[in-house]
Amino acid sequence: MKPKHTLLFYISLLLLGFHSQAQEITSDSLVKAKSEYGLRIGADLSKPLRSVLENGYSGFEIVGDFRFSERFYAAAEIGNEKKERYESNLNSIASGSYVKIGADFNAYRNWLNMQNAINIGLRYGFSSFKQELLAYGIYTTNQTYPGTFRVDPREYTGLTASWLELQVAVKTEILNNLYLSINLQLKRKISETTPDNFDNLFIPGFNRTYDFSEFGAGYGYSLSYLIPIFKK
Repeated sequence: MKPKHTLLFYISLLLLGFHSQAQEITSDSLVKAKSEYGLRIGADLSKPLRSVLENGYSGFEIVGDFRFSERFYAAAEIGNEKKERYESNLNSIASGSYVKIGADFNAYRNWLNMQNAINIGLRYGFSSFKQELLAYGIYTTNQTYPGTFRVDPREYTGLTASWLELQVAVKTEILNNLYLSINLQLKRKISETTPDNFDNLFIPGFNRTYDFSEFGAGYGYSLSYLIPIFKK
């Protein structure tokens, strides 16, 4: 056998050995790469921080999700908010509780033994709240009888609202089973009950409302812990 052919023969054997070893490593990695399934529960950090920094606001929110397939999660949030408005022509307070239920899809393909996520989620939100109208200005164009600011407290209870919410979130595992996440929310109001001769300026869970628009927006920062139940 010529030296050239002999060299090619040994190189072929060497490459074949590397290929077999790579197949074994890949097989072992696939066997050992197990993802954790369980209940992840935590709190939205932005609302306590906003309660400290923003006058007239207080709130909290509990967040949670449960992984039921490789890339899908059942998810929910429940919370309470209170927003006071003291302006030159209006003083009011809105307060109540809300719940949001839906699912998330993880669009991020993790490396081996990583549990990070880029989630795209959809929620149905429902809020039960009350509005307190404390004082309001009376507008007039008549210079003889200028506008006045009337103090006439009224309370409107039993108000409700519902909406659909699109969420985009990034979750990062900062410690074992401990996750930090940030999310952006786009909301579209479905229904609401409004007080007589007044309007819902703030809906707990939905956030601020706008005239002639059914859309709203929000954000959140959360810290959550995964309670592992099984691996798959």
